Amino acid sequence: MKVGIDNISIDIPKIYLPIQTLALNRNIEPDKLIKGLGLQKMSFPDVHNDVVTFAANAVFKLLKQEEINPAEIARIYVGTESAVDSSKPIASYITSILEQHYGIGTFRKCDTLDMTFACIGAVDALQTTLDFIRLNPTKKAIVVATDNAKYDLNSTGEYTQGAGAIAMLITANPRLLAFSNEVGISADGVFDFFKPRRSFSKNEILNTSDNPEWFGILENEVSFYKEQPVFDGQYSNECYINRTSEAYFHYKELTNQNGAMYQNWENVLMHLPYCFQARRTFVEIYAKENQLTDENKVIAKSEAYLDFVNKAIFPSEIASGQIGNMYTGSIFLGLISTLEYHLQNESEISEKKMGFIAYGSGSKSKVFEAEIQPEWKSVVEKIGLFEKLNNSTEIDFGTYIALHKKEQKQSVVAPKNEFVLDYIEKENPVLLGARYYKLV
Repeated sequence: MKVGIDNISIDIPKIYLPIQTLALNRNIEPDKLIKGLGLQKMSFPDVHNDVVTFAANAVFKLLKQEEINPAEIARIYVGTESAVDSSKPIASYITSILEQHYGIGTFRKCDTLDMTFACIGAVDALQTTLDFIRLNPTKKAIVVATDNAKYDLNSTGEYTQGAGAIAMLITANPRLLAFSNEVGISADGVFDFFKPRRSFSKNEILNTSDNPEWFGILENEVSFYKEQPVFDGQYSNECYINRTSEAYFHYKELTNQNGAMYQNWENVLMHLPYCFQARRTFVEIYAKENQLTDENKVIAKSEAYLDFVNKAIFPSEIASGQIGNMYTGSIFLGLISTLEYHLQNESEISEKKMGFIAYGSGSKSKVFEAEIQPEWKSVVEKIGLFEKLNNSTEIDFGTYIALHKKEQKQSVVAPKNEFVLDYIEKENPVLLGARYYKLV
């Protein structure tokens, strides 16, 4: 029995900052980012957006597109590292928001859960859900990847920012992709990138030696949540290469494949924290598979490797260069980008295989493969990712700064036919911090 993705949808910001604009305002040579890293645009959430609205809108599109009754969905599992609450999962927000349209209680029998492991969390949610469908082939489930990859202003991660959500309908006998049972894994507990709880004493904050009650906090120590991570770019890149390479060869061992395994894949889909990450790092695997002894820099510039990149990796980069890092959604963004590329080029890819090389800081990699199904075109032609990118609205640098600092109060692009963040409760002590959403 085949199990996999039957359909897929995406919701991304409608606004973007040109990378050239960011580079010029940061005194960075634009070509260093554009030609060196493959970056073109950086998507950024509008005032009414957050990871919950992205997720809810992606699921809403999926349900409407397939005319699915909510009662048919057995579970909604979310992969994210941008949760808005330390207890209440985004998945539970999604169902309550959708019930504004479908009716109270329509998702009451739907299992909901968030999974977190940096950028690989949605892959974990996917594989857990694939196993669920293998055991329950008559049921349907949805996996969502939603994140806001936000970095500090003037940091080395600033130009990789991006946001959005991808929702995938998981079923038996899928129309789009059927996944392998085997999964190669490599994991190691490290601090290459993380989001710690930052704690300060009240004395530091209030400039007092007393310990007064402050916003309901009795403890002398106060924890703050910060969206931006702590990271070591160079070390994180080393972890990325080590984990992905180890997981790749673990998968090769599990599946008893001979020769260069990647040659069995029509395309290679990797987590893209920036557009050219895959082409820059896959060279490690390429060299080992082909038993090459030259330096990786030499191999990366060789005609054979560049031909491989243009065929196997480039299609996944198209959308990444125009959106930025989507954290858990990055590898699935590459999937949609690749499928739309093949649709535009009228490629015959039915029954061909795609290799997935996922990565999450902290750190873990998973490698697996999927077979493209005969009905893939009928699914992909409804997504319209490239059209969405062409219709997005450019913002200036001042607007970007105001959005980043959360000083912007009015939406840049007025929302229409979508769920938006309405308000966050600040008065009622019982519901302090509760987030409320509505359909516009």
